[in-house]
Amino acid sequence: MSDPIVDGSLRWIILAPLIGATINGLLGTRIQKAAGKNAIAAIAVVPVLISFLLAVNAFRNLLALEPDQRVLLDTVSRWIHVDNLKVDMAFLVDPLSAVMVLVVTGIGGLIHLYSVGYMHEEPSFWRFFAYLNLFMAAMLTLVLGDSLLTLFVGWEGVGLCSYALIGFWYKELANASAGSKAFIVNRIGDFGFVVGMFALFWGLVEAGHGTLVVREIQQHAPLLADKTFWGFALPTFVTLALFVGATGKSAQIPLYVWLPDAMAGPTPVSALIHAATMVTAGVYMIGRLNFLFSMAPETLAVVATVGILTAFFAATIGVAQYDIKKVLAYSTVSQLGFMFVAMGVGAYSAGIFHLFTHAFFKACLFLGSGSVIHALHHEQDMRHMGGLRKYMPITFGTFFVSTLAIAGMPPFAGFFSKDEILWKAFTSPHGHWWIWLLGTITAGITAFYMFRQVFMVFFGEYRGAHAGHDGHHGDAHGAHHGHGAHKPHESPGVMTMPLVVLAAGALLVGFLNVPGGLGGSHRFETWLAPVLEPGHAAPAHEPHGLVKEVEHAAEATLEHAAHDPLEYLLMAISVLVAGGGILLAWLMYARGKIDPAFFSAAWAGVPYRTVFNKYYVDEIYQAVVVNGTLGLSKMLSAFDRIVVDGIVNGVATVTRLVAQADGAFDRYVVDGFVNLVGSVTMWIGARARAVQTGHIYSYLYAIVIGFVVVMFARLL
Repeated sequence: MSDPIVDGSLRWIILAPLIGATINGLLGTRIQKAAGKNAIAAIAVVPVLISFLLAVNAFRNLLALEPDQRVLLDTVSRWIHVDNLKVDMAFLVDPLSAVMVLVVTGIGGLIHLYSVGYMHEEPSFWRFFAYLNLFMAAMLTLVLGDSLLTLFVGWEGVGLCSYALIGFWYKELANASAGSKAFIVNRIGDFGFVVGMFALFWGLVEAGHGTLVVREIQQHAPLLADKTFWGFALPTFVTLALFVGATGKSAQIPLYVWLPDAMAGPTPVSALIHAATMVTAGVYMIGRLNFLFSMAPETLAVVATVGILTAFFAATIGVAQYDIKKVLAYSTVSQLGFMFVAMGVGAYSAGIFHLFTHAFFKACLFLGSGSVIHALHHEQDMRHMGGLRKYMPITFGTFFVSTLAIAGMPPFAGFFSKDEILWKAFTSPHGHWWIWLLGTITAGITAFYMFRQVFMVFFGEYRGAHAGHDGHHGDAHGAHHGHGAHKPHESPGVMTMPLVVLAAGALLVGFLNVPGGLGGSHRFETWLAPVLEPGHAAPAHEPHGLVKEVEHAAEATLEHAAHDPLEYLLMAISVLVAGGGILLAWLMYARGKIDPAFFSAAWAGVPYRTVFNKYYVDEIYQAVVVNGTLGLSKMLSAFDRIVVDGIVNGVATVTRLVAQADGAFDRYVVDGFVNLVGSVTMWIGARARAVQTGHIYSYLYAIVIGFVVVMFARLL
């Protein structure tokens, strides 16, 4: 690519929500008391709208450029200039980050608007929107960062904000614990990210080009091909370490356990964090460093394997859940698995496209579940729902459209993105037939449990008035009681309008990347080609513009499709499998032709209990990791108390005894001898002093006695 074009407006995409967060965070209580909650909402929503308009403007500016020149850069200031490490605080927009910024600000803005209605009764209204704006600023820093260090600032920022948002209702222990769990699990993954970043920098320094600026890393990455680190090829070691970070942020095996618990946060938080922003950070990171991952085929194999196992594993758990948000949570984990499958088989554009489509239909599903929870006064157990399509037609319509999208039914968005992943998994040099097969089965399971949810929530008769209401109420901070005393009702317009927009996206955005087998032109893939497939970008001398690119892509894909009926066959299989899942759900939960108890009681109920209890992973973590850590801590504490402290105390006791003995010897022997000499001297002196009487005859007697003694001595 050529040198970036300077655009000083990019920083304001981040600064706008950051200013909103600062105002509400520092002055929110006063503003809310003085001007009301609408003022707080305006301070929060308007900056996100500004960010979205700036993102649209950046996108338009990119469209006007040649494909290989589509890079805008805003260098704010110098940051770290120490020896080999020279990193500026700079933000970059290219075709990849443009997609991410539009998703984050566009869908994030709709979620902000929805939150105005959903959280209106919340006393800490100002605090919620301060956190929400701060999260937006952190996520935008992540996707706009020109260097890995800037990206990592946003990476850590979204982790911190997710802790605050998930545990927003911190007075309830479950919510506070869920926030802490998300924070701790992400720190484990982040350690891998840091190790990978340090190893990458070391390798580049050894190669004579130490840098952490992504554009410069891409330029010098070929120099790392022959380097090793701890017995691994350096690109393999670096990418595996970075992938550990991705498994934390994007909830993959084994670090996925935080995401289902994160449903304890308010529903808009679930939609923002777990549909369009934070959980996609790992996928975006791999896309951003695709040139590095392409140098490590072993890492790609690990990424694809972990992705498909996570997708299947989470989908089977979703089959048996009754909490409306938990079903969507495991669905998110599963869909993220599909994205990693795409990245692992080298189909980076397909992975980003599924990220894009998923943002629309999953945000709609989460917000739709929030609309249901709001209407049922914070009921979340699907067994206490039913028949809601009569009471909530807008929520039902949008939820149904998004469910068709996630199930992969044509012509909805999920069909185009998921089918592309399955096709690439089967045909890519990095793919394998078993990945395609397990992915197709998972797609069928997804269609089943999502339509199970639709039929349980919206079809049949309303069961809330007759239920025992012993379900989960994790989103019930300040909830109303007496569920059976209230009829369900449609949510206000401020909540349903975002649902309609998102459902429209779930229906239409798939047409941005219609495959060649259906006469399309892979427009989305063409747009990303300069970043994700730089070797395939259109040459600079050709007429520029998106139309010309689409024409070239269409010619190539149609020519290929005409000679490859396999694509049609695989496409038909995936649709039939998804349709089978929908049909099974309809027979079981809408028509009642098949009793769900038949499956739950099979093989003594062991398979059902296993998936219902989420394969006991949390219990295994508790027994092995948590209790193991506590046991190790207690053992080390006992070792410290008995052995280490015993040695220290023993040495102290011996030292004290030696000191006491030394003191006694000094007191009784040394001091005793000195005192004895002194006493004898005093006694002799006293005796001698008695002779000093002052009488002359006394002295004469002494002289005579002395003379006699001397003479006697000489005679002897």
